[in-house]
Formats: sequence, C-alpha cells, structure tokens
Amino acid sequence: MADPTPQGLALSGSWTARGIGAGPLGLGAGLDAPCHASTSTLFINGSGIEALDTAGAWVLHKLLQRLRDEGSTVQMQNLNPDFAKLLEVVEQQAINSTGARPPAGAPESRLESLGRSAAAAWEQTVALLSFVGETASALAGSIKHPRRIRWRPILYNIRSAGFDALPIVGLLSFLLGIVVAYQGADQLRQYGANIFVADLVGLSMLREFAPLITAIIIAGRSGSAYAAQIGTMAVTEEIDAMRTLGIAPLDLLVLPKILALLIAMPLLTVFADVLGVFGGMIMAQAQLGVGFGDFMDRFVKAVSVTAFMIGIGKAPVFAAIIAVVGCFQGFRTQGGADSVGRQTTRSVVQAIFLVIVADALFSVAFSALDL
Repeated sequence: MADPTPQGLALSGSWTARGIGAGPLGLGAGLDAPCHASTSTLFINGSGIEALDTAGAWVLHKLLQRLRDEGSTVQMQNLNPDFAKLLEVVEQQAINSTGARPPAGAPESRLESLGRSAAAAWEQTVALLSFVGETASALAGSIKHPRRIRWRPILYNIRSAGFDALPIVGLLSFLLGIVVAYQGADQLRQYGANIFVADLVGLSMLREFAPLITAIIIAGRSGSAYAAQIGTMAVTEEIDAMRTLGIAPLDLLVLPKILALLIAMPLLTVFADVLGVFGGMIMAQAQLGVGFGDFMDRFVKAVSVTAFMIGIGKAPVFAAIIAVVGCFQGFRTQGGADSVGRQTTRSVVQAIFLVIVADALFSVAFSALDL
C-alpha cells in the first residue's frame, strides 16, 4: 500500500506477489499510487513494508521510476537493509535489460563518466584474468584425465576455424605479398637491387605479415563466431541447463575451441607464408624482371629457419588470445539479442587489439634477443 503524506509517500504492507495481487488493483496497484509530481524532493518512507520479494521490488522500482520521470527527486527512507539490497538488484537488472540508466537528479560530470569507464575497464580486466585462470585449470584437468577431452568438437572446430578459412586467408596473403613487392619495386629499381625483393618479401611475410594477417582474419571470422554462439546460449539459458545437468561449460564450449585453434593457426600461418611469397614472386617477375628461379635462390639465402620459426611461434599465442577473448565475451552476454551483438563486437575489437599488442611485445623481445 502507498499512502500520500505531506512529505511524500508512506509505504506499508506486504509487497510480495501474493500480497500485492490480493489488493483491489492486482499486481499493478503500486503503479497507480498517488504522487506529488510538483514536489521537487519526494520522500518515500519504507518503514512500514513488512515483506518484499522480487515482484514487489519490481513494482516499487516502477513506482520510483515513474516519480522520477514526472520530475521529482526521490529519496527512499527507513527501508529495511535487506529490502534495500533486493531493490538495488532489481534496479540493476532493469538497467542491464534496457541498457539505460534511470534519470538522476544532476547530469553526470566528465570526471564521473571517466571514473565509471575506468572502473568498468578494471572490472572487465579482472574478470578476464579470472576466466583465463579457470580455463587453465580446466585445461590442466583435461590433460591429467585425457578421457575428458572431447575430440569430436575439437575436430569440428578445426574444420570450421581452419579448413574453411583457407580461401580467405590464402587470398589476402597472396594480395599482401603482391602489395609488399610492388611497393618495394620502385625503390629497389633505383639502386639496381632488384634481386633483394626476395629479402623484402620473405622476411616481412614470414616474420610479421603472415601470422598477423592470419590472426586478424581469424579474430573477425572465428572469434566473433565463438562469442555469438556462447552469447546466444547464455541468453537462451542453455548454459544454465548444462550446469544443471552437471556438464561443465568450459569443458564442452571453451577447451575444444582453444585446442582446435592452437592446432589450426600454425597451419594457416604456413599456408599464408606460401601464398604471400608466391604473390611476391609474381610481382617481382612482372615489375623487376626477377624470375622464379633467381627469386628462390636468393630467398633460400636471405630467409633463415629462425625467421620462419619466429612467425610460426607467434601463431599459438595469437590463437589462444582470440579463442579466450571470444569465449569470455560470449559468457558475459546478458539480456537479449542486442547484447549478443554488442559482446560479439567487443570480442573482435579486443582480440585484434591484444593480438597487435602481443606482436609488438614479440618484436621488442626478439630485438633484445638479437633474433
């Protein structure tokens, strides 16, 4: 019950699904309570509330929101601490489902907005590290008990993330090799160093471009698919059903994707190396007159096994980043279909960002090690 007072409203009675439903207006009785829209500050006295459940908290939340929409500044007083916590949870769920924050009395300052953004970024970083730890623990358990490894999902993900990605990875790597050779052709021709196009194409493709372009493609193609798949399962409560049945979501949804990508990424990188160098060979013959035989003779001398292994060694690290970020963002999906799209976008952006950061750290480390 909501009774008007000179200072605002006094709430009393049992605010539960049964208690509100027993009233003359049913469950929505609280929404039709009288209010003082002209009052700048409205005090809500909750000392008379005897019981409160989620249904009553939702009705109370809607009542407070209506008062705020009518221009009043609402202050809740004397509400039981346990009831206040429940009301806060219901309000937070309402915010998450709508993506909107209830109107406040004063606009949010830039400093406050910056603080909220920093707090959200820190919370997400801590959650990501926690997810990495849980995944590592699950992986260690699977290695300790090999029978727990699900080979069929692993093989399926190798096909979808590896074999099915060969055309797009090969095409872009081939075009990138052509671009690198073409951009270097004019400069090399000025100094009569046409043959050194093999050094340019070989080292740039094998050490940097092939693993990086492969990782970016896989992040946009497979990382987004991981986030969308798990996010959809979270929205439709399939993950909760798996936990109810005693199936660990990490073992079924995350580990097969990580293991499959750890296998597929190095193979895709080798494929990208071959197609990238082949594209450079074609452009070297067309622009610089360097034949395939001369190109390969110089290529073998210029590119060492170390340069090839450096590029291949980056691939598993990039694969782990893409798979973990994609699955992590999928598990953080809440609300409806719009949240699936939002988390999918975040997974792609964060995966590409972290891959480039990791590549930069590799470059610094290899430079320090003189590799």
